[in-house]
Amino acid sequence: MSTKRYSHVIVVGIDGAGSFIKDADTPKFDSIFENGALTYGALASNPTISAECWGSMLIGVGPEVHGLTNAIVSSREYPKDSPFPSLFRRISKAIPDAKLGSFCDWNPISAGIIERDLKVDTATARDSELTPMICSYIKENKPTFLFIQFDSVDGAGHSHGYGTPQHLTRIHEVDELVYDVYKSAKDAEILDDTLFIVISDHGGTNPENGGGSHGGWTDGEKYVTIALCGKTVLPCEISEANVRDLSAIVLYALGIDAPAFDEAGWTSQIPDGVFDDDNIPPYKDISHLTGAAPRVSKVPHTSELI
Repeated sequence: MSTKRYSHVIVVGIDGAGSFIKDADTPKFDSIFENGALTYGALASNPTISAECWGSMLIGVGPEVHGLTNAIVSSREYPKDSPFPSLFRRISKAIPDAKLGSFCDWNPISAGIIERDLKVDTATARDSELTPMICSYIKENKPTFLFIQFDSVDGAGHSHGYGTPQHLTRIHEVDELVYDVYKSAKDAEILDDTLFIVISDHGGTNPENGGGSHGGWTDGEKYVTIALCGKTVLPCEISEANVRDLSAIVLYALGIDAPAFDEAGWTSQIPDGVFDDDNIPPYKDISHLTGAAPRVSKVPHTSELI
């Protein structure tokens, strides 16, 4: 264990929001992260599909290592003896009395990415019904680590296209839910000791036929939002980040040592400039592992619906 910087970490994942949060009316998000660290240009995992991306976030490795797909996480438990344990197992091992929660609209995250032998409080419901449950949970339990996934923005993207008025409207509506979660941490009197994060897994396309998709590597699919605020977060525009970096950030915040960087395994890192700490190693470019030349699109194409 290294120095614990926060007693609580709350992560709000917005499925399918990509980088489109910057185009939506999000007054609550803007207020929360006014003095935080923010990027709309973080890279998703490739392919830009939910299991691959959420898996990377919660395990700290790329899809080529964790091997998860939507079909796998929907039908199998994550191996209890995996050489690449989930973030929940790493926290539970380092902090045995940690209060852990996973509240997700898309249940395969809790059922197929988090080891089921762990003591993790879980709940599944549609976003609007899930939010009051989350808020009550925070106030009653003051969790050490809480992971949240809202799914309705992705649904709007699939139905209408990503970046369309309907998609952006749903982001605006979920902005209110994000604030409800944030305010519940304040009401529970833990906000001053909480690292609060909003992250998206992937974006999507806006084809002419009116229905969006994802899985490819166009700008709309691969660029996502990562935003952090907390007592040690420096106000900055994050220059380079990947969704898998969530694991390293959470472990750092809770004072848990992360594995050594290894291109064949753990590739989660702390982005430059987020924290004022000279002991954080410089950020390594992993674009050759993801098949992504940083900030350069491959030939645009439309993926099949997931």
